[in-house]
Amino acid sequence: MSFLSDKDRVNLEAILLASTKIETFIKGIENHEQFYNDEKTFDSVLMNFVIIGESVAKLSTEWKVSQPSIPWNKIKAFRNFVAHNYFGLDSEEIWQLTQFNLPQLREDVKRILE
Repeated sequence: MSFLSDKDRVNLEAILLASTKIETFIKGIENHEQFYNDEKTFDSVLMNFVIIGESVAKLSTEWKVSQPSIPWNKIKAFRNFVAHNYFGLDSEEIWQLTQFNLPQLREDVKRILE
């Protein structure tokens, strides 16, 4: 693994915090319809996905290359999609990301920071 700079560490900590917030926000929500209909939760989750993508964009390229198992480009692209296509978002797809992709990202980042 390559050296983790202070800047990269701060950005990874921001990713961890945002992913933890998302998991907290969706606790008790059972499906994508309930998720979408809870406007505060839906908007809060989207904002934290934007924060995750922004933090990924600020990670050094050299360091991201050293962690090829994490789909950094897809995460950043999703941030752009959320920011520019807000009214065209598929709540079911976002729900699936919170259920399957986000927990893995959170675990990967926790492991890196340990």
